[in-house]
Amino acid sequence: MVIDLVPSFESLDPRFRQLVFANVHVEKLYTGCRWAEGPAWFAPGRYLVWSDIPNDRMLRWDETDGSVSVFRQPALNTNGHTVDLQGRLVSCEHRGRCVSRTEHDGTRSVLASRFEGKRLNSPNDVVVKSDGSIWFSDPTYGIDSDYEGDAAPSEIGSQRVYRIDAESGAVSRVADGFVQPNGLAFSPDESLLYVSDSGVTHVHDGPRHIRRFRVEADGRSLSGGEVFAECRYGLFDGFRIDMQGNLWASAGDGVHCHAPDGKLIGKIRVPEVVANVCFGGPKLNRLFICATTSLYSVYLNARGAARPSVR
Repeated sequence: MVIDLVPSFESLDPRFRQLVFANVHVEKLYTGCRWAEGPAWFAPGRYLVWSDIPNDRMLRWDETDGSVSVFRQPALNTNGHTVDLQGRLVSCEHRGRCVSRTEHDGTRSVLASRFEGKRLNSPNDVVVKSDGSIWFSDPTYGIDSDYEGDAAPSEIGSQRVYRIDAESGAVSRVADGFVQPNGLAFSPDESLLYVSDSGVTHVHDGPRHIRRFRVEADGRSLSGGEVFAECRYGLFDGFRIDMQGNLWASAGDGVHCHAPDGKLIGKIRVPEVVANVCFGGPKLNRLFICATTSLYSVYLNARGAARPSVR
């Protein structure tokens, strides 16, 4: 059921008006989290899974009746989630310091926990490419304190983005030079990878931006890495991209929508700091928003980018 309605949109560019509806509002679907994060949509079951990191649990919202239940607890302080090509849940575990997968029978498999023999910091967000490879960010948020994981020193000594090969399972470094890499998403044609850096949490006047990388012809390496957009309020955390290449990013005052040219064209106003978003619903035109204590959603005149056919 819908708990509340809030004022919804701020248009900063005529392009944004084509993406939203004047008579649609943000809906609060659930509240009661400490820090809501990492939503992932399961189309066959019509439900959403997300993390409540400090409470060490994953929650499940059912579209058919609006009910919310505990999906898993304890959950190793999972953060970001996605769904792979076989419909399995892929998760970033802060306390587990790994990327894991929930198999169809409910068992947990560890996909990556080390790089060059050293433990990962605390995988944060994750996406799956159409070739089945898994790409994830690895900041230190889960080892900085006991609040979202277990406090520990970094063995790797760097914060990077990694790739897990679909066939061999090998872990490779694909991007570095970050203070705290965070959310990531591919463009609709997978020619670009966007990565946010929320390093302002650790460095005074540090980065609060999204970088844009080109995916090379081999489909497994990157080039470039220029700044695509700067956050004007709070910082960028997680984000997703629609079929037209617009980027919908979490921020301190809601969700910021950036056009493919990087310009901020509008905002979805949310009364809590937003952590992450994902598209869902039967038409992928419903944006689910994890914001501090609550789960929100809003219908848009835009559809989430589906994976292109395997090349």
